[in-house]
Amino acid sequence: MSELENLESEILAAIAAASTEADLEEVRVAALGKKGSVSEQLKTLGKLSPEERREMGPAINGLKQRVGEALGARREVLQEAALNARLEAERIDVTLPLRAAPSEAGRIHPVSQVIDELTAIFADMGFSIAEGPDVETDHLNFTALNFPEDHPARDMHDTFFLHPKEDGERMLLRTHTSPVQIRTMMSQKPPIRVITPGRTYRCDSDQTHTPMFHQVEGLVIDKGSHIGHLKWVLEEFCKAFFEVDEIKMRFRPSFFPFTEPSMEVDIGCDRSGNEVKIGEGDDWLEILGCGMVHPNVIRNCGLDPDEYQGFAWGMGIDRIAMLKYGMPDLRAFFDADVRWIDHYGFRPLDLPTLFGGLSR
Repeated sequence: MSELENLESEILAAIAAASTEADLEEVRVAALGKKGSVSEQLKTLGKLSPEERREMGPAINGLKQRVGEALGARREVLQEAALNARLEAERIDVTLPLRAAPSEAGRIHPVSQVIDELTAIFADMGFSIAEGPDVETDHLNFTALNFPEDHPARDMHDTFFLHPKEDGERMLLRTHTSPVQIRTMMSQKPPIRVITPGRTYRCDSDQTHTPMFHQVEGLVIDKGSHIGHLKWVLEEFCKAFFEVDEIKMRFRPSFFPFTEPSMEVDIGCDRSGNEVKIGEGDDWLEILGCGMVHPNVIRNCGLDPDEYQGFAWGMGIDRIAMLKYGMPDLRAFFDADVRWIDHYGFRPLDLPTLFGGLSR
């Protein structure tokens, strides 16, 4: 066997043995590269006589062509094998069920849902939403709301106070959203109709209380507002929120520093079964506090109580969510348990509306 035949046999064997495209590329460079074995043979043609060149030229070029064809054929085989391996590894069983889309799998927290429901109800009555900071001054949280200096709510066991400033003023985490009412009265001219949903903080924790909870308050300031308007607003709200046609309400005398007169509101319900049914039965359930805005509060906001009067109310968003949707423990609201939110959560695209239904 001649030298060219031996070289061709070695190269073709190396091509056949290549198991990857990288190995095949090494064989190509070794044979056809600038310093490859076939290229070195081509360089020898210049040193041959014309007769030898006529014999060896076609032989070496033929070798080069056959090696190139063998490389191309092997490359196709390796590429096909790599593609088949990838398809096998990335195989998808189209008979498996599809994963739920984010809009189907995600859930709205009941607190967010109830805030949306409150917004829909009161917006229909002409109320707007007012917001304020979670960290408040003692003046806006207590003093402007007619809290005496020795009122128990100022004590450390009820309120989260921050470290005093250099001037002695102590900031605090707001204990209610009432400071937003003060900010609204100081920045807007009557008539005022706002609700103020938001987070509030108190030193308390048990089955029905948490250190951080959600509250919504409402405020109306006008020249002709009176207690009859207050009763109508609360009655219409309760009927819309609990989605009943009729509801019994009972107003009991109470005391709040920022309202006079002050009242607690009970609604009629039925406790005979495992659930509390609103709008039926002979039992009563306390749901919120309300009253006519105290003249001192109106005066503290730069308004004349002889010209303007108004009413306000407040309720716990978490508590009415528990009541409406049958949740037994308030602490579960903040446990971040995906099983709980899957059970009690709401579909994100089912936005509450009065005409389409608040809860679905």
